Amino acid sequence: MRILVELQKNGRMTNVTLADAVGLSASPCLLRVKRMEQAGYITGYGAHIALPKLGETVTVFTEITLSGHAPEYFQRFEQSLRKVDEAMEAHLVSGGYDYLVKFVTRGLSHYQDVIEALLERNVGIAKYFSYIVLRTPIVKTELPLATLFGDAR
Repeated sequence: MRILVELQKNGRMTNVTLADAVGLSASPCLLRVKRMEQAGYITGYGAHIALPKLGETVTVFTEITLSGHAPEYFQRFEQSLRKVDEAMEAHLVSGGYDYLVKFVTRGLSHYQDVIEALLERNVGIAKYFSYIVLRTPIVKTELPLATLFGDAR
């Protein structure tokens, strides 16, 4: 758990630095990291991008209700949505609608083009509601592993 906590903070740290941070020698630390990668606990490493430095974008959260609730409706919708580059997250949820989808687009007209293209594909969307993000005061990139699964110290 301590290894995972540290790698979330800095996935580019050297194995020696990681080993020091978690109180292991370098060789066992590297073996544990490799085992966690192979077992699927660590799914990848990446960079955090400062999107505003690249240009204007808009984030839109969209509630989507499907026209049917048989498994094939969910499969067809999800397969189609996977092909939409602007769809950053999709969550199947309980409550008043079926999916909450996060889109990032160049602007509102681009978002409208994306959602209209989805509707034209006839993937089973009965209705949708869009929520334009005005400001994002909190973004966390590290999961609270110690809180969720016990103290990692």
